[in-house]
Amino acid sequence: MKIEETPLQDVYLVRPRVFEDARGYFFETFNREKVKGTVLEGYDWVQENESQSTKGVLRGLHFQVGEFSQAKLIRVVLGEVFDVAVDLRRDSATFGKWFGSMLSSENKTQMLIPAGFAHGFLVLSDVATFNYKCDNYYEPGKESGIIYDDPDIGIEWPEPKERLIISERDRGLGNFRSAYQF
Repeated sequence: MKIEETPLQDVYLVRPRVFEDARGYFFETFNREKVKGTVLEGYDWVQENESQSTKGVLRGLHFQVGEFSQAKLIRVVLGEVFDVAVDLRRDSATFGKWFGSMLSSENKTQMLIPAGFAHGFLVLSDVATFNYKCDNYYEPGKESGIIYDDPDIGIEWPEPKERLIISERDRGLGNFRSAYQF
């Protein structure tokens, strides 16, 4: 496995070693022994989630607050997404900055997003199956979010706004500045 730094402090891309032949492929999505001594060590993944969405669906930017904050190890099982993390840690050198990366079933790249970040993704393929491990349980009363097009963050989504499919809930999320009014 190869672990690459990103422009955001503590966010990493994880590229697994993939074995391919005429039958298909095999790779380990996670191995506790093999992550010892890496940035992946020490996470205790307690919940795994999977969703499927169609082209143009944008989910996010979501996060949980306080003791319910979650780290995530994200991968795409089928299709392709543009995955985004936004640093919400006030004491971080990259506070308020964002990073996005293409994650797909073809490149098999994973993204490690620690607690203290907002997260969202945009589906670029006809269909995408999205999977992620969390180091904390989902707590409905402690969820929050930031509107996907907040000008203070300035995410450059690879599709125009008029093509995006966004839930009413996500359209109603507050802006970056209001996210700190917990």
